Amino acid sequence: LKHKTKFSKNWQKLKAKISRLHHRISNIRKNYLHQISNIISKNHAIVYVEDLQVVNMSKSAKGKNAKQKSGLNRAILDQSWSEFRRQLEYKLFWRGGYLIAVPPQNTSRCCPNCGHTAKDNRKTQAEFRCIECGYQNNADVVGAINVLKRGQQIQAA
Repeated sequence: LKHKTKFSKNWQKLKAKISRLHHRISNIRKNYLHQISNIISKNHAIVYVEDLQVVNMSKSAKGKNAKQKSGLNRAILDQSWSEFRRQLEYKLFWRGGYLIAVPPQNTSRCCPNCGHTAKDNRKTQAEFRCIECGYQNNADVVGAINVLKRGQQIQAA
């Protein structure tokens, strides 16, 4: 598009073509979210999710790492976490199920084995190792276990 003369016929045709492509990509993403949320709502009566503040997570950054942050923001928004949660919530409601939102504080830093919470438990993005009891697992698995436990506690209360 940058190689075309602005507002010429060829520029307008190319702009329309790009717009159609973006619209098609958007429709493909929405379709995928509908299919996945439909499958989950059919197979599960209760779903626990982290209550992530996507708006706060995707705020623009200022300073050194602004370019990296803008790429992360784009990736977060492209995955449509909020839209997926919304679809899952109303589909579960239709089928008589429940969606329980769990506060996300320290879900990936807390040991599911002994309950010890420390920043040092998670040295890397993928690896979790408790400094108290030595429990070791993938950080995403640990986060999922903690979300499940906390969700069950919220439901019991």
